[in-house]
Amino acid sequence: MEFRRITSLPPYVFTIIDSLKVEARRAGVDVIDLGFGNPDLPSPEIAVEKLVEAAHNPRNHRYSASRGIPKLRQAVATYYLRRFGVELDPDTEVINTIGAKEGFSHLMWTLLQPGDAALVPSPSYPIHIYGPLFAGAEIREVPLGTGVDFFESLKEAWEYSWPKPRVIVMSFPHNPTTTCVDLAFMQKVVDFAREREVVVVHDNAYADLGFDGYRPPSILQAEGGKEVAVELYSLTKSFSMAGWRVAFLLGRADVIAALAKLKSYLDYGSFQPVQIAATVTMNESPDYPKLVNEIYQSRRDALCGGLSRIGWEVEPPQGTMFVWAPIPEPYREQGSVAFASELVKQAQVAVSPGVGFGPGGEGFVRFALIENEQRVGQAIRNLRRALPLLRA
Repeated sequence: MEFRRITSLPPYVFTIIDSLKVEARRAGVDVIDLGFGNPDLPSPEIAVEKLVEAAHNPRNHRYSASRGIPKLRQAVATYYLRRFGVELDPDTEVINTIGAKEGFSHLMWTLLQPGDAALVPSPSYPIHIYGPLFAGAEIREVPLGTGVDFFESLKEAWEYSWPKPRVIVMSFPHNPTTTCVDLAFMQKVVDFAREREVVVVHDNAYADLGFDGYRPPSILQAEGGKEVAVELYSLTKSFSMAGWRVAFLLGRADVIAALAKLKSYLDYGSFQPVQIAATVTMNESPDYPKLVNEIYQSRRDALCGGLSRIGWEVEPPQGTMFVWAPIPEPYREQGSVAFASELVKQAQVAVSPGVGFGPGGEGFVRFALIENEQRVGQAIRNLRRALPLLRA
């Protein structure tokens, strides 16, 4: 049988590294996993306590609401007002999603169909590439990285595309490149989109992970932002609640309504005790993201400082929970998959190959800051031993 919607999908290159990691660990090898961006920090204690309490109440075992319970939507609206100064109507400008990937994927179904096109950064988090493709649309890749004027490239890609793209996909701070932008950049994108009647979808996954005083902006802070843009916000990184699958789509009301209509056919919302726990956590632990941010900054400093000491120069990121590292020149010809594979075998360190984020990621690997400073130090010692040409 032909599975038409997934036939054209390329092999998921991250599984290559994961298989090598699993094989090594089965053989008793201690692999330091800096590949998959799976937060290792515990969720807030209050979240766990409230989840247990709510789960004991049989009334919470029934179907919930696909939009999210009212108090949860109010909690994230209150967060946005506190964090960004953005006022949101929890009834018309907020919807709960079962994680950002679910929200983004189904959003693409509402915005795009065969014959449409979307502008997507290259490289990108894979679902930002494949979400539009799953909807039957085409993508136009817009280069993003060091030395590239992303906004000018965005304008050029729109002008020279046919059909004209209906959607612009962005995510800043950016995964995997860690590129950061300011509010002035967001304003330019909003102005551009308003003139051309384009919908901007901004995945604000790392809204609370900014280092050295940098504070990531929301596109909804820009004047007119709610007229053209929607933004995804997740508790995954900010509150270290990855497995809970709690996220939101915020902003332009008609887009929120469209997603709500689609989701009413697809789900009954997440388990209500999870929603209750998330509500209480945002309301009563508002400073938790600051604690999380301090830990990731400390790990960033340990990793980037260590790589520099062994001769692998990388740019310390201003945000995200990643480090985007160019493959050192003596090893660049191998390509990112072969190089990342060798790091697992020779250094017992797992990283993500850059090409897994699209062709624009070739020549890089991505480190995830998901191990403590002691483990990062061990990874540096292993890399020093396994990469002798760095010292040549």
